[in-house]
Amino acid sequence: MLFPTTLVGSFPQPEWLIDRAGLAGRLPPRVRARELWRLPEPFLAQAQDDATLLAIKAQEDAGLDIITDGEIRRESYSNRFATALEGVDLDHPGSAMDRAGKPTPVPRIVGRIRRKHPVELEDLKFLKRHTSRPVKMTVPGPFTMTQQAQNDFYPSEEAAAMDYAAAVNAEIRDLFAAGADIVQVDEPYMQARPEKARQYGLKALHEALDGTAGTTAVHICFGYAAIVHQRPSGYSFLPEFAACSCKQVSIETAQSNLDCAVLSKLAGKKVMVGCLDLNDLAVETPEQVVARIRRALPYVPKENVILAPDCGMKYLPREVAEGKLRSMVEGARRLRAELG
Repeated sequence: MLFPTTLVGSFPQPEWLIDRAGLAGRLPPRVRARELWRLPEPFLAQAQDDATLLAIKAQEDAGLDIITDGEIRRESYSNRFATALEGVDLDHPGSAMDRAGKPTPVPRIVGRIRRKHPVELEDLKFLKRHTSRPVKMTVPGPFTMTQQAQNDFYPSEEAAAMDYAAAVNAEIRDLFAAGADIVQVDEPYMQARPEKARQYGLKALHEALDGTAGTTAVHICFGYAAIVHQRPSGYSFLPEFAACSCKQVSIETAQSNLDCAVLSKLAGKKVMVGCLDLNDLAVETPEQVVARIRRALPYVPKENVILAPDCGMKYLPREVAEGKLRSMVEGARRLRAELG
C-alpha cells in the first residue's frame, strides 16, 4: 500500500485512568510515577486493558493502517521498560538533566543492566488479540535510556549503553517472535545530544538491532510539543541513520517546518513523515496534510513514505487527536488517488 498511516506510538489516555493535568504539569517521568494513576493497584491492570481497547478502536475508526497499543499502560514512553530492568535502584533514584534542561529523578544504575523478563510481550499479545491489522510496538532506545539514568556503576556511559542495548535486543527478538509486524526504537536523545550519539549512540543502536528478524524503525524527534514548544529548523543528528540497519526512520516535519531536503540522505529507508503538528490544537485539514507530505516527496520515493504524527499524541485532548488522525487518513487517501 502507498502512504500507509500509523501512530508514532502513544494515544491520549482517558481522564478516568490517569491524572492528565498532573501528567502535563511535570516533565515526563523517568522513574515510576504511580501517583498519576486514578485507580488502585487491584483494579489498574483491568482499567488499562479497557483503555487500550478504546485506543485500538479509535485508531481503527480513524482508518489507520498500522495499529499500536497507544502506550496506554505507560506513564512515559521509556520509564515502564527502563524501570523493569535489573541493575537499577528505584527506591533511591538519581538525577539527570532532562532534554528541556531541568533536573529530573531518574533510575540510578547500581549494578549490571539486564533484562529480567519480557516487559511488553503481554501488551503485544493483547494488541494482536484485538485487531486484525498490522501492529507496531515501541521500545526505548539504549542511548536514550543511558541519558535518562544516573550511572553509579559502569566505567563509562558507553559501557552502560551497550548493556541497555543487549536488553533492548532481547525484547525486540521476543516481540518479533510473538508476531509484531514492526518494532520501533525511540531515540529522541540522539537529536538532543548529537556528539555523544556519534561517539557511542549508533554503536549501541546497532547492537540493539543486531540479528532481529523483522521490520525495525527508529524514532527521533525534538521532544513532546506540550513540553518543548520551540523547534529548531533542522535536525542535528539524522543523516547518520543512513548507515543504521533499521528499515524505517520516524521524523517530525510539521511543527518545525523542517527543510525536507535532508531526507535525501536517508536513501533506501522508509520514512515516517510527521505531518501533524501536535503543538497546535486545531485539527489539520486533509489539504494541509497533503501539502506537508508533498514537501517530502522530492526527496523520498512515494513508495517509502509513511504518514504519522510528529511525535506521540498522549498530551492532546482525545477529540483533537482523533480529528487529526482522520485528517491524516483522508490526506493519505487523496495522495493514493492522485499518485497511486
